[in-house]
Amino acid sequence: MAEIDAILMALLDETGASRATLRLAGDDFAVANEALAAGTPSIRDERTVDLRTQPVVQEILRLRQVVQDDCRGAYDDAAFQRMLDVYGGLAAQIVTPVVRDERLVGILSLHQLKVPRRWTEDESAAATQAAARIGALL
Repeated sequence: MAEIDAILMALLDETGASRATLRLAGDDFAVANEALAAGTPSIRDERTVDLRTQPVVQEILRLRQVVQDDCRGAYDDAAFQRMLDVYGGLAAQIVTPVVRDERLVGILSLHQLKVPRRWTEDESAAATQAAARIGALL
């Protein structure tokens, strides 16, 4: 959907992140939409990471936003650490539930690759607002 792509691109531009994705709720949380900064690899077709077992997704299922300034130090979980590499050197992220009618319908992610960064409150709020706009469209 072009409207969702536009929301993701605007969020990417506003935050200066490397990647913004929308995953739809379902068995595998496949990437449905993606916006990429120049030189950032796509993860749209990546299927080796089982998101259902990832600690961040467990928080999202509780409808909580996850903000990580330094992903390497966030969890010792081996599958999480492997995911960081598979996703192109994921170093920092904001992951936000997309909710409609009090039900999780998707996951909005902002990724910073290669080097950690400190996310601002405004960036976290921008992700929340984008997720709300997307939720209204789904």
